[in-house]
Amino acid sequence: MFRIVIYVLMFIIALTIYVLQQLSLPLPSVINNYANDLFCLPLVLGAMEFTIRRLKKDKYFKFPIGFVILLSSYYSFYFEYYLPSFNSRYTADWVDVILYFLGGLTFYFSENKKGVRLSEEGLQDV
Repeated sequence: MFRIVIYVLMFIIALTIYVLQQLSLPLPSVINNYANDLFCLPLVLGAMEFTIRRLKKDKYFKFPIGFVILLSSYYSFYFEYYLPSFNSRYTADWVDVILYFLGGLTFYFSENKKGVRLSEEGLQDV
């Protein structure tokens, strides 16, 4: 339940920042330029994991670290290299790349805390 509250809070903060940007209201530059990049992958991965858990009916499904790194790499490439090459609205920023990976890895390690679960085969590490 606590994780859901965290995701909702991140979503509300990201949405608020977006709305304030659209209204051209001034924000501190760190928040204006970097907060949503940090929240992006935890929100995307959280929504994807939630959906997959429901579709597969597997409440223990977790993304492997390789997938998190792959998705972080994809977002970094697409938003920080590809789009700025073709559209002047986008700017390349290496800090954003770091934030995508930081957000993705934070998601991975917070969702994959070592624990034990009871299954049909007995106790298993998760």
